[in-house]
Amino acid sequence: MADEIRVTATGPLFDGRAQAAVARYVDDARDTLAARAEDMVLAELGRVLRHPTGYYESQIRTERVTPDTDRVSDGGVVYGPWLEGVGSRNSPVTRFAGYGHWRRVKTQLAREAPDTAQQLLQVRYLPEMR
Repeated sequence: MADEIRVTATGPLFDGRAQAAVARYVDDARDTLAARAEDMVLAELGRVLRHPTGYYESQIRTERVTPDTDRVSDGGVVYGPWLEGVGSRNSPVTRFAGYGHWRRVKTQLAREAPDTAQQLLQVRYLPEMR
């Protein structure tokens, strides 16, 4: 006499819905964090620039570098490193030490990113995976 056990696996984990939700989540998290970074840089520039012309701010944008990577940059504006404080003409060559806006945003975003990504996962994507 042979005993037979039959197992049927159903649900999002087995039919591909969970995998698709994870892929959408990763893209959404990347895009959300990049947009947040761009907003933070523009806000920081609004706070620190003494005589803004609008040009530098207009060059801040997000670009897709690879399918998995977004970059927020100033598009290579020649005086961007000077404004940041990492150029060859910053202190001690001149008195201007730079604003450090990119460094502050990077630090702040690194602190916020895990919570932002976790909230996005819980609110938008985990319900699909149940």
